[in-house]
Amino acid sequence: MLTITDVAWLDLLCLTGVGLYYLVKQVVIKKNPAPYPPGPRGWPLIGNVLDMPRIKPWLTFTEWGQKYGDITHIEVLGRHIIVLNSVKTALEMMDSKSTLYSDRPVLPMAGELAGFKDCVAFLPYGDRFRRQRKNLHRVIGSRTAVDVYNEIEEVETRRFLKRLLANPDQLQEHVRHTTGAIILRLSHGYEVKENNDPFIDLAERVVANASQATAPGAFMVDILPFLAKVPAWFPGAGFKHLAREWRETLEEMVSAPHKFVKDQMVAGTAPVSLTSNLLQGSDVSAEEDHAVKWSAFNLYAGGSDTTVSAIYSLFLAMTLFPDVQKKAQAEIDAVVGPDRLPTFADRDSLPYAEALVKEVLRWNVVVPTGFPHCVSEDDIHDGYYIPKGSLVMPNIWFMLNNPRTYANPEQFNPERFLAKNGKEPEMEPRTMCFGFGRRICPGLHLADASIWISTVMTLAVFDISKVVENGVEITPEVEPLQGTVSHPKLFKCSIKPRSATAHGLVEQDANY
Repeated sequence: MLTITDVAWLDLLCLTGVGLYYLVKQVVIKKNPAPYPPGPRGWPLIGNVLDMPRIKPWLTFTEWGQKYGDITHIEVLGRHIIVLNSVKTALEMMDSKSTLYSDRPVLPMAGELAGFKDCVAFLPYGDRFRRQRKNLHRVIGSRTAVDVYNEIEEVETRRFLKRLLANPDQLQEHVRHTTGAIILRLSHGYEVKENNDPFIDLAERVVANASQATAPGAFMVDILPFLAKVPAWFPGAGFKHLAREWRETLEEMVSAPHKFVKDQMVAGTAPVSLTSNLLQGSDVSAEEDHAVKWSAFNLYAGGSDTTVSAIYSLFLAMTLFPDVQKKAQAEIDAVVGPDRLPTFADRDSLPYAEALVKEVLRWNVVVPTGFPHCVSEDDIHDGYYIPKGSLVMPNIWFMLNNPRTYANPEQFNPERFLAKNGKEPEMEPRTMCFGFGRRICPGLHLADASIWISTVMTLAVFDISKVVENGVEITPEVEPLQGTVSHPKLFKCSIKPRSATAHGLVEQDANY
């Protein structure tokens, strides 16, 4: 990984040329029509390159917001970066002015070098982007559309319960397997193997690579794009070898399941899926085939890693907050009873469980700094100049931890989302946790359904608690990890059937 520290010598080699460009730009550039938003003062030539955080950037962005206000501006080697620290401002800019704020920046490491440029999250706003979004909308664009797949969700979650019963120590692996199984059924009609499934293993590597490649400040090439032209043999260019490995893994993940569906269609055995639906009918052009292939991949890329993080966070929360777990279980017991597992048909009757899912999304933020938008034209917002080409980064972590929005945000309290004693619920976290405007996560309804059914089925049959080792109770650490998609730090917990009846329900439904 090529970082600012690792390539200090390369910076010195390049800064002369960058400095000359910067100085010329300052001389010839037209006068700004309004001031930039406030922000930390930069250095000559390099701007705020030393201020750009690489470890938990959401905390630094929060400090900037407290010091400079809801909109903060920095400039890194001529590139303007706008950080938003309020929901109101994010909605005003990225929703209300979505025609200006829906583009994507070119990310040299992830998009160009590692090959993710054809993924919908990286596409510039235009025809190709709209085509892929339309393809996804047909399958998962509304809760009604997602309801078609409720049975798949329920069957795969029952299998998840069986895996937990057999091997509770492999929690994260089970969550990943189940999430991948659901999405691959929808995207390619592929039913995964119980162990060592090749597509699951491949997909996990791809989403992990994507999270690393897009982490803010992780690679110098994203700050100095001309480094992409450095030969792979050049000292300090190890990032190019890493990118090549990531590209090869990505190409296999995009192409192999697609070929699987096409082969099944020829044989007349292809189950219904996003891919088979879009390829059905008249001859498909190479361009259309390419769009279908990437649309199906986007279903996995957009929904798998984020859903894994949220469900894993649920287990962490239940380990740390047993009183919340007991309340959710009492509601499930009262509504569902002991003789069956909850289903989506019970959702409207389980308001505390619904609030619990919302609090999980708020408490351990899955995508703390969102994914940067890019401004397609100059704009003046709230009296500040936002130049064309600026990166706009919403600090979603702070939005979900703002004490003005959420009382005692450090507390895990699902009841904040329930109307009580004349008090209105606090702000719906899904307003911001899935992104903004025309770049909102296309898989939000699928992710929401997966998190909900995992929550209620798990709590119906299992007690989750702290592990006791050598007579000492182990309290997990709440520590979000680096990456565009942030996961809780690995932790241990005890997962045991609530009763003999619950044990029987898991076994009974294992082969559903």
